[in-house]
Amino acid sequence: MDSMPLSERDAPIVAIATAPGRGAVGIVRASGADLSALIEAVCQRQLAPRHATYGPFIGDDGQVIDQGLAIHFPAPHSYTGEDVLELQAHGGPVVLQLLLARCLAALAGARLAEPGEFTYRAFLNDKLDLAQAEAVADLIDASTEAAARSAGRSLAGEFSKRVDTLAQRVVSLRTLVEATLDFPEEDIDFLQRADARGQLTQIGASLAAVLDGARQGALLREGLRVVLAGQPNVGKSSILNALAGAELAIVTPVPGTTRDRVSESIQIEGVPLHVTDTAGLRHDEHAADEVERIGIGRSWGAIVAADIVVFLHDLTRTGDAEYEAGERDIAARLRDDGMVLHVYNKSDLATGTTAPAGGIAVSALTSAGMDRLRHALLERAGWHAAPEGLFIARARHVQALLRTRDHLTQARTLIDQQHPELELLAEELRLAHEALGEITGHFTPDDMLGHIFSRFCIGK
Repeated sequence: MDSMPLSERDAPIVAIATAPGRGAVGIVRASGADLSALIEAVCQRQLAPRHATYGPFIGDDGQVIDQGLAIHFPAPHSYTGEDVLELQAHGGPVVLQLLLARCLAALAGARLAEPGEFTYRAFLNDKLDLAQAEAVADLIDASTEAAARSAGRSLAGEFSKRVDTLAQRVVSLRTLVEATLDFPEEDIDFLQRADARGQLTQIGASLAAVLDGARQGALLREGLRVVLAGQPNVGKSSILNALAGAELAIVTPVPGTTRDRVSESIQIEGVPLHVTDTAGLRHDEHAADEVERIGIGRSWGAIVAADIVVFLHDLTRTGDAEYEAGERDIAARLRDDGMVLHVYNKSDLATGTTAPAGGIAVSALTSAGMDRLRHALLERAGWHAAPEGLFIARARHVQALLRTRDHLTQARTLIDQQHPELELLAEELRLAHEALGEITGHFTPDDMLGHIFSRFCIGK
């Protein structure tokens, strides 16, 4: 969008704002500096601002295209900050395409809107900041009730307010530092009298709280990629079915039944989990055929990309030399980042055998231990917040907050020195402020804006 000529960026835009396909109602939306010509051509009557007016929609041949509701939102009191017209017609694809073509023909210079362009204009016209604009897409894409409610809070500005409050406190401290730079001859120690160290400590504590909330919100939005890994016939497919509460994967006593990845999205406490069942892991020379070898290769690829790996063990085969050798081989290849969860299946059959310390004993058949497994997955991912009061967030928000934390840590190191380098201290505070500004859009590069809004749906 930012690569467009200015004339095209300012041109009126029109789009179908409802999902493709047939429906009871469909909406065609237009936005521009002045839509009076469009209203006159299509509705042929005056429209009271922000009131639904029922009547015919007239084509360029004078014939009625459809009967429906027209709503005019005059600038600046509209979603985009420009004049906005919404035509609510019957939701047949042909009717909506006729209305769309009519609007494009009736409005001089009008063009089809690009994905996210209505919301982009709302951002440019200060109707929404960037975090709120992203929350619009997140609300549409929410896969759980908790994610939808959290996106609604971000859209209402709760996340932005917390970020803006942090930014104001950083600016206030930066002002003190720069005042000291500007008046070095003064006897008054501005930083000491203003308790700059104390202010920086308080800002750091507030940032930690916002960062924790953003991490929780990112979990709600993006979910967790969980991979079930282990040797053939340890019960990976049964565990997937037990977690999902449905027969998704074929389960037989024959080793190697699962030849390729089987994935399912579930939710636990409102957090989406994208669970993948993989082919049983064993040496290539033990694979039954080329298909199984390919499946094993894909399994390792999924393991590398996972957020959490559930390494599934079979309690009934503990002590078997060949099985134990296979366990050691898999363990040696698994990552060592604390995100591998050891789960011991078939506890209902393993009389007198218990899971080692730190492991979780479960039975996919009886569901024993499954609740503990669900909670362990969330705990391993760092989930601890109830969804009430939580705001939605994205990975880029978390990264911006982490950069802010790094700059504040550097600032703390400088301010703790006996003779702090005030120029460097002011620069670290400036960089912290800019990192916070990336979240709400105050310092966000144009190419990033284009990437963000291009992922929206057309008509929004």
